[in-house]
Amino acid sequence: MLVRDDRVIFEKHREGGSTFPIPDFPEEVDLPPEYRRGVELNLPEVPENEVVRHYVRLSQKNWGVDVGFYPLGSCTMKYNPKFNEDVARLPQFTGLHPASPPHVVQGALRLMYHLQEFLKDLTGMDGATLQPVAGASGELTGIFMIKAYLKHVGEGHRDEVLIPDSAHGTNPATASMAGFKAVEVRSNSDGTLDVEDLKSKLSDRTVGLMITNPNTLGIFERDIKEITSLVHEAGGQVYMDGANFNALMGWVDLASLGIDVVHLNLHKTFSTPHGGGGPGAGAVLMKAHLEPFAPVPTVEYDPERETYFLNWDRPLSIGKVHAFYGHFLVMVRAYAYILSMGGEGLKQAAADAVLNANYLRHLVEGDYKVAYRTRSMHEFVITAKDIKRDTGVRTYDIAKRLLDYGFHAPTVYFPLIVPEAMMIEPTETETKETLEAFARALKEIKREAYERPEVLKEAPHTTPVRRLDEVKAAKALKVKWGD
Repeated sequence: MLVRDDRVIFEKHREGGSTFPIPDFPEEVDLPPEYRRGVELNLPEVPENEVVRHYVRLSQKNWGVDVGFYPLGSCTMKYNPKFNEDVARLPQFTGLHPASPPHVVQGALRLMYHLQEFLKDLTGMDGATLQPVAGASGELTGIFMIKAYLKHVGEGHRDEVLIPDSAHGTNPATASMAGFKAVEVRSNSDGTLDVEDLKSKLSDRTVGLMITNPNTLGIFERDIKEITSLVHEAGGQVYMDGANFNALMGWVDLASLGIDVVHLNLHKTFSTPHGGGGPGAGAVLMKAHLEPFAPVPTVEYDPERETYFLNWDRPLSIGKVHAFYGHFLVMVRAYAYILSMGGEGLKQAAADAVLNANYLRHLVEGDYKVAYRTRSMHEFVITAKDIKRDTGVRTYDIAKRLLDYGFHAPTVYFPLIVPEAMMIEPTETETKETLEAFARALKEIKREAYERPEVLKEAPHTTPVRRLDEVKAAKALKVKWGD
């Protein structure tokens, strides 16, 4: 489809290509002038079978976890059971209006309340809010809660948030949006937070620490209790980025580690398809001292009346962080996932995620250098810096060549502290055979890099669209069929 002279041009349009139904209302209708169409209706005439083929062909050009392996590190692109999709599409849920009064949506409120209780049990926290609609939204909610708490206890002068150099980019962005200065803390040679560097940057201006655990290198912060104790001694709070909770479900009590507030990505860990811009949900769990500052309204239960209700009477609340109460159907999927898995099932999923990551790491580390030798959790990072030095082939080229082998590429060039990084997360849902096939592809690509580097530098060769100038593509989109 093109736009020319303010008129839409349909390149598949053919006169007589389709027959529109005869309207069942009189042609002469007494309508006020403002409701009358001033120009001819411009619709394409295309036979039905060609319309179907057009959109099916487009769908076949897309990649997704239902098509094949999607090893995006830090994104947890795992297969989501279709049962949870079916539940989320029940008309009793999809037909709810977000402005419905509480007494007519008791079932929805009950689901939200018990989902909060499940998440509190999984993290060891005291309070919860389901309102944030993404991980970044959850981060901002948590930091605003910490900001309100510090002001309430007379510590409002604090203005520095400590952030590891391996952190997600949303962490420093969140600190800045909340009005704070982001202060970087180095990683050590093991890939974990450097405790001595942390000590040197703690002060009476410290708001707190934003830490991901396991971190973006896929490594568990084994000094986490000492780290949280140091931050608390300095008068700060500890925010945990829960993007990697897929490795911890059912195994770790976050509260006992000294975490004060954490967000969980329901769209990554708890069965909503991740990607395509949403929808997401960044549920936030917090300890009791931060609970009064949670967004309004909170979903609560009145045991005397045996009813669920929305509590707006929270004078210390930071207010609303999203319209209505968040992405409800994401909550439905998470609730169905937790109920169907059970506590032992969630633990097994986390264990399998760690097992798969370490098995795949074992398969490839003879050919690719693992960035840190420390034991991996649910993901790991390899580097192609030696390959680049020897052949000129970059991580970018390897990622493009993987497409020719029928695999989506892993996350590349992140974390930023690893040169030529490839961040790989197989998740718990992939089979042994898939992991072995992916490892074989990486090994073959390395061989090609040394024997025929030009093949990689010009890849991909078999995809519908070849290698793009990605900067230009972002600025000068071509949306016409066949371009």
